[in-house]
Amino acid sequence: MASTTKSAYTDEQTAVWIRGLVSLAWADGNFDTKEQAMISALLHKDFNAEEKTDAMEPISADELAKVLGSDRDLAENFLRTAVMVALADQDYSVSEDKMLQQYCQALGLKADALDILRNTFHIIANAQPAEGSELIKAPNLTSRKLYTDPVDLLHPVRDWLDRMDIQDPKIARLMCKMIPSQCPFERDITLFGRKIVHVPPLCKLNPLYDQLVSLRFRALSYLADDCKEDISEYV
Repeated sequence: MASTTKSAYTDEQTAVWIRGLVSLAWADGNFDTKEQAMISALLHKDFNAEEKTDAMEPISADELAKVLGSDRDLAENFLRTAVMVALADQDYSVSEDKMLQQYCQALGLKADALDILRNTFHIIANAQPAEGSELIKAPNLTSRKLYTDPVDLLHPVRDWLDRMDIQDPKIARLMCKMIPSQCPFERDITLFGRKIVHVPPLCKLNPLYDQLVSLRFRALSYLADDCKEDISEYV
């Protein structure tokens, strides 16, 4: 059932918002056919063919700021979703960080949360793992190993992300589709019936996973309660 809830944003703001998120998702420079098909599938209910093509066109930080920069609350909410997109694939990369900094500067926002996020990942990645801690692949910000028992230095970032306000059905649907519905990929790898390694769930590797889950839940609640939509496809 189509939503009858009026978005707090204009169609232009929503379109630019989504272009900004798509540009960030492709910040690593991979624009292959498979990724384009995935993004197109995410947008298929909300956009016609021409709009989907436009949504997949890269957008500069200055172009984005011309539409989203006049409203500080709107700009902050966009930046929160952008950070979530950068974290959703478990890999906060140099190219994503650079684009987020460009967005932040163009929108005239203070970069405190982004600075804390980057500095904390550097601290964790450069720390020596404690005995018995699990080693995992570090974010692309560093080639060093990351361990899974960090001091909680990200509390200000958590608070900032938790202030995200969902006010648009299209953006809510996109968040529901981009953020996994459950903690993925935990499994045992066996050889001839003998367990040789345990792969932990990715939620244990992402220090802001709870914020991703919370955002997805709020997006689902907004679609179900405010927009009266059937959310079964996202559950």
